Amino acid sequence: MKAIQIIEPSKVKVVEIEKPCVGAGEVMVKLHYVGFCGSDLNTFLGRNPMVKLPVIPGHEVGAVIEAVGEGVPEGLKPGMTVTLNPYTNCGTCASCRNGRVNACQYNETLGVQRNGVMCEYAVVPWQKVIPAEGISPRDCALIEPMSVGFHAVSRGAVQDGEYVMVIGCGMVGMGAVVRAALRGAIVIAVDVDDDKLALAQKAGVTYAINSMAEDVHARMQKITSGYGADVVIEAVGSPVTYVMAVNEVGFTGRVVCIGYAKSDVSFQTKLFVQKELDIRGSRNAMPGDFRAVINYLKSGNCPIEPFVSRIITPEETAEALNDWAAAPGKVFRILAKF
Repeated sequence: MKAIQIIEPSKVKVVEIEKPCVGAGEVMVKLHYVGFCGSDLNTFLGRNPMVKLPVIPGHEVGAVIEAVGEGVPEGLKPGMTVTLNPYTNCGTCASCRNGRVNACQYNETLGVQRNGVMCEYAVVPWQKVIPAEGISPRDCALIEPMSVGFHAVSRGAVQDGEYVMVIGCGMVGMGAVVRAALRGAIVIAVDVDDDKLALAQKAGVTYAINSMAEDVHARMQKITSGYGADVVIEAVGSPVTYVMAVNEVGFTGRVVCIGYAKSDVSFQTKLFVQKELDIRGSRNAMPGDFRAVINYLKSGNCPIEPFVSRIITPEETAEALNDWAAAPGKVFRILAKF
């Protein structure tokens, strides 16, 4: 069967691999759409230290069940539209023992620590299959990245009426925007691209700030009457935005970090103490976050069409990734169609 493989930095090709066989307790899915995320782009550019090349990328899935093995619950049947939970959990580390399996110490995400599913068929344990009836396979490929943003809002314990600043309006940040707005928060989006900010406003943002054109601190002080944000969600992963998050959160506020900074970050640590901040990591997503995104997409309130920047064939992968690398701020999601 056909698969996309990143061979070395800036080199990708379509390869033929053996079609898997379904075993007991497993489900075979036919992949229809698989999304390229920022991690996949970094892998292509040789900037992802967690990946050992060559690798098949891909963990944002829109698929249909092809076959089920012995012992799979009757609720999972051929023909069902599904997405996948792409994370593993060992069940024995501190995170798993505390019920936070999304942060498993030994997690292996599809397409990162192990081969992904940028291919025609995949076989996974039935527990990793998430039914999404009523949602198209294309739209299912958007569920996982949005669920990461939904999880960050839960980590931030966002409440009705709070000022929530979301830095970065990619797919993950957009998920945070949506869930914060659904919880009744006053959402402030920060990005460098006006098109993304305009879409964020359609998704529930009250205030939009272009950090390239405005004084972010002055605008935040005006919006919040000088108090700062109750919660800041960092969804970029750069030293500048990490520092911005700590500077713009109010006293006794919460900072939630999703993005990985690629270099060291220098903080004024006195702000941690003076403001008595809660600084929280947010990793991956829980099954409940996936279900929440599915319910949101079913509501029909999601401006979903602009989220899909481009649909490509496997053979167009190199061109699409090079275009994305040249203009990263202009892309939400690129989907490979199988």
